[in-house]
Amino acid sequence: MDWDKLRIFHAVADAGSLTHAGEALHLSQSAVSRQIRALEESLNTTLFHRHARGLILTEQGELLFDATSSMNKRLETAAARIRDSEDEVFGELRVTTTTGFGTLWLAPRLGKLYERYPDLKIELMLEERVLDLPMREADVAIRMKEPSQADLIRRRLMNIRMRLYASPDYLAAAGTPTEVEDLASHRLVSQSPTAPQVSAGATLVQWLLSNDIRSTLAVNNYYGVLQAVLCNLGIGVLPDYLTEDFPNLVRVLPEVESSEVPVFLAYPEELRQSKRVAAFRDFVLEEIISYRRQQSDGAAI
Repeated sequence: MDWDKLRIFHAVADAGSLTHAGEALHLSQSAVSRQIRALEESLNTTLFHRHARGLILTEQGELLFDATSSMNKRLETAAARIRDSEDEVFGELRVTTTTGFGTLWLAPRLGKLYERYPDLKIELMLEERVLDLPMREADVAIRMKEPSQADLIRRRLMNIRMRLYASPDYLAAAGTPTEVEDLASHRLVSQSPTAPQVSAGATLVQWLLSNDIRSTLAVNNYYGVLQAVLCNLGIGVLPDYLTEDFPNLVRVLPEVESSEVPVFLAYPEELRQSKRVAAFRDFVLEEIISYRRQQSDGAAI
C-alpha cells in the first residue's frame, strides 16, 4: 500500500475536506482528489461519502483511518525519541492537568522553565477529562488522583486539601464566622458538587451546603472561585496550594477542610528517556519542594 497515499488519506479524513487537507499538505485540491481516487481503486472500496458540506468516512474508511491514526502516533513517538537524542532540550511538550491547577499553580511558574529552556514549545491542555497518555493525547499529566492507565510512569508530588478562604475586605464588611453555623449569614463560593472535580472537594461542598446557607455562587472551576473571592463576593472553597501565591487570603474556620487529595505526575513508559519530559518533571519537582518548604515555614510561624 502506497505510504504517500495513506498520508494524504489521513489528512483528508482528519480535515473532512479535500481543500483543507490540500492546504495542510501544500497540494492542490485536484491532486489530493486524484490520490484518494487512486487509493480507493487500489482497495476496491469507497472510503468517503461525498456531501455538500464535506466528506464523511464510510465504514471501510473508518477502519483505514483507525490504522493510519495508530501509524501517525507511532511516527510521532519515533520523531520525539529522535529529537530527544540531542543534548539540548527543545521541541514540543504537551502537558495536561486540571483547569484550576494549571491556571493557578502551574502556568504562573512556567516562566522559570522557559528561562532554562527557551526553545521548548509547551502546549498546556487544561480540562477535567483524563486524556489517554499511552495513546499520546498528551505527553505528561498532572492529576488529582493516581492514574489508572497501564504503562505509565507515575510519581506522587504532594497532597492538597480544600479549605475555606476569604479576602480581608470581605471579612471586614461581613464579619468572620467562628463556627460552621455562622456560614448561614455569608455567601458561599464554590464549585457545584455536580461539576467535574475531585470527590473530596465535592463532598466538602455538599456538607457545607447542608448548613442552610442562604446565598451561594457556583463556578465550574477554581479559577472562577478565586476571582470571586478576591472580588469580595463571599467565602470560597479553594485548594490550599493557593496560599503561596495569594498570601493575603484569610483562612476561615481552620477546622473545616476536605480529606487529602493526592497530586500525581505521570507520563508514558515510552517517554522514559525523553529529555523534554525529564526537564519538565525535574522542574515541577523543584517547585513542589519549594512549595513544601514554604508550607513548613508558614506552619512553624
